[in-house]
Amino acid sequence: MYAILDIETTGGKYNEEGITEIAIYKFDGHNIVDQFSSLVNPEKPIQPFVINLTGINNEMLRHAPKFYEVAKRIIEITDGCIMVAHNALFDNRILTTEFDRLGYHFNKETLCTVELAKKLIPDMPSYSLGKLVRALGIPLSDRHRAQGDAKATVALFKMLLAKDTSKEIITETLRKNPKRQLEPKLLDIIEKTPSEIGVYYMHNEAGNIIYIGKSKNIKKRLMQHFTGDNRKSKKIQLDVKSVTFEKTGNELISLLKESEEIKQNKPLFNRALRRTLFTYQLTSFVDENGYINLKIEKADGRKKAITTFSNFQQAKSSLFRITDENKLCQKLTGLQSGGKSCFNYSLKECYGACINKESSEDYNARVMAFLEKNSYENQNMLIIDRGREIDERSVILIENGVYKGYGFYNLNYQINNPEILKSIINPMQNNRDVQHIIQNYLRKNKVLKTVNLSTNTVN
Repeated sequence: MYAILDIETTGGKYNEEGITEIAIYKFDGHNIVDQFSSLVNPEKPIQPFVINLTGINNEMLRHAPKFYEVAKRIIEITDGCIMVAHNALFDNRILTTEFDRLGYHFNKETLCTVELAKKLIPDMPSYSLGKLVRALGIPLSDRHRAQGDAKATVALFKMLLAKDTSKEIITETLRKNPKRQLEPKLLDIIEKTPSEIGVYYMHNEAGNIIYIGKSKNIKKRLMQHFTGDNRKSKKIQLDVKSVTFEKTGNELISLLKESEEIKQNKPLFNRALRRTLFTYQLTSFVDENGYINLKIEKADGRKKAITTFSNFQQAKSSLFRITDENKLCQKLTGLQSGGKSCFNYSLKECYGACINKESSEDYNARVMAFLEKNSYENQNMLIIDRGREIDERSVILIENGVYKGYGFYNLNYQINNPEILKSIINPMQNNRDVQHIIQNYLRKNKVLKTVNLSTNTVN
């Protein structure tokens, strides 16, 4: 649990500032579960430059509660939380000083979104809160007011959690705050997880990730893990001490996150997914008569693949569909051997390439149209689908046939700005596994839309 806060002060000498406004959002890593904000009477005048910056003046604070009157609420909402702030050192020092004046020892572990952003989003022109969130497409109202800045910090921290594919933030959180770990009883762990789609992470007592999985229903999947009686399930049940999770809003993001993070974190119990995900591929060649032939063959990294398949039956079924949809010849797609003409020619669904009745130019034009539509090579596109919330969408970026990563954006923001688009994308490794995941998913499922960046057309 996190207490994400922002404080405005009077300005003045070091350790002599007074708090003029405070806002705190209690955040469970996914949603805001509690919040508190208030003006505070600092019992001292505000520096003129601070009045100009925040708009808060001495008259506004005349009847505001003094710090000791809001101290109990601050203690309550931050209890058991790690404190998160943009420049956390400053906010922690101000709070600690105020509580010291009351004779109360206020001590919290902290996370600083400035430091996290520099690590997870390097090379930004500025890491000031206003300029950073603007560059990332995060809404910010009431700049230099506690509530507006704290709310923007919540959105920033949520984005940083998503970008942290190595899970260092979560692991460090569990280590810093072990008393807040979930009880080792498996039913207690299940109770804390949602019946939603996403990726889940099992941690051992040290906070290290021992298993990563994805599911359309995280709670249901954990129930299967914790009631299984096979050897692997029993080992997991003994070692797991807590489970964290990330909602993804759709299955494609879950598949991509799972693949990337297993490769990156190498959890003890994820050996199966370290192997390649596909066993067959579709390739093409030109025969002696000049016709482009399609062929299913076993996966071979040395050969260029049009698309890949998990097994031979999936490959064969897909090739039958490709042949029918594009009016291709079953003999030239390797689905029929022997005889003069193919079966589809007798049904008038093949124009006779198998008996040289259709010219290679006409036939190859349809094959090339299929290849251009289904090959990643030189493609620039966005795949847009449901997000984690109603007002959010997910986006996957492919540039020049290379998978760049995924991100989430609010519907109030347009993503046609290249700089904002690139800043919200969580960079990911491009490999044949992720290409297989994306192509396989798009073959079987519908997404909200795809945007061709080259022509700016939407499908």
